[in-house]
Amino acid sequence: MDLIALVGEYGGWSWIIGGAALLALELAVPGGILVWFGAAAVLTGLVVLRFDLSWQLQWGLFAVVSIAAVVVWTRIIRKRPPPTDQPFLNKRTGRFIGQVHALEVAIEDGAGKLRIGDSTWRVTGPNLPVGTRVRVIGADAATLKVEPVEAKSGTDTPDTPDTPAEPGR
Repeated sequence: MDLIALVGEYGGWSWIIGGAALLALELAVPGGILVWFGAAAVLTGLVVLRFDLSWQLQWGLFAVVSIAAVVVWTRIIRKRPPPTDQPFLNKRTGRFIGQVHALEVAIEDGAGKLRIGDSTWRVTGPNLPVGTRVRVIGADAATLKVEPVEAKSGTDTPDTPDTPAEPGR
């Protein structure tokens, strides 16, 4: 049986069944594209049930709705960053912002060094002596920007320890 004859004979129901088949196929072959063709077919079927359209208009409606759905979804998905369980994977310095540590090398002429875990980091900030507790306030590539932590009558506790706790300890 010819596909055009099938659509002509069963009208909107053939579009709805075809759309349901595409939606079911999306479950078996995930990719996110068949869902839009399936939705376009179901929508075309609903329109054909309501209005008597020629087969050419039915296919035209299906094509326009399919293309529009795919284009709109593509634009929406491009604007969203993909979800990740490791947001700092390629931004190592980002995880240090807000942490408090002691300077390992004094900051002189705006540059010094800070030890975090097993790594030594270049830091920039105001001139400060060795051992001063500083808070990481930003990062520029592999250089951390720091400021001194204000001592407040016994409440100078770091946001995080100088060395992170190891699991199981």
